[in-house]
Amino acid sequence: MLNIEYFYSAHSAYAYFGSARLKAIAGAAGRHIEHRPVHLDRVLEGAGSTGFRERSLAFRNYFFNREMERWCEYRGIKHLGRRPTWHHHSPHLANRVLIAALAEGRNVDQLSHRMLESHWGEDSDLADVPTLVALCGEAGFDGEALVVAADSPSSRETYDANTDEAVARSVFGSPTYFVDGDMFYGQDRLELVERALEKPFAKTWPKLTA
Repeated sequence: MLNIEYFYSAHSAYAYFGSARLKAIAGAAGRHIEHRPVHLDRVLEGAGSTGFRERSLAFRNYFFNREMERWCEYRGIKHLGRRPTWHHHSPHLANRVLIAALAEGRNVDQLSHRMLESHWGEDSDLADVPTLVALCGEAGFDGEALVVAADSPSSRETYDANTDEAVARSVFGSPTYFVDGDMFYGQDRLELVERALEKPFAKTWPKLTA
């Protein structure tokens, strides 16, 4: 079965813009979303990308203002219209909460979406424990237990393993999707993901070996 491997961070704007669409595509195709939360800074470093703070003002204005406005309008999703107040806070606990829930064999599609939506649509702080507990509760999880489990060695090891795998597989950023090994970077490729689930694209990835 062609499932969807989903590498992303719980605070990623573009993961948010594609989250509802991804769930719709997977549901219509009867496919499972394999969530792989990652340490995004390490992934960007591994890909050789310039850090956000080092990018030009023009670049940031385009990709984190105009592009955001257009995609929110196109996807019909709510958005603050600005960077969330707490976006500079660490996303690592939220990412590991998702990993802890996955370790229990739970479906985290809704929890993941609520984290992204609450951050970019409601200005929530994903590093705040009571906020995470509340979001988990909305999705039917025991948030307090998941926050504890998120700090376990197992959750931390999985987080590192996801990140290492993303770097090894040439993931460029969040979100990145794989369908049967074929990589699709960015939520603007979701329509291609949809097509790949119906009929794989010709040729293979990657082309380069060095």
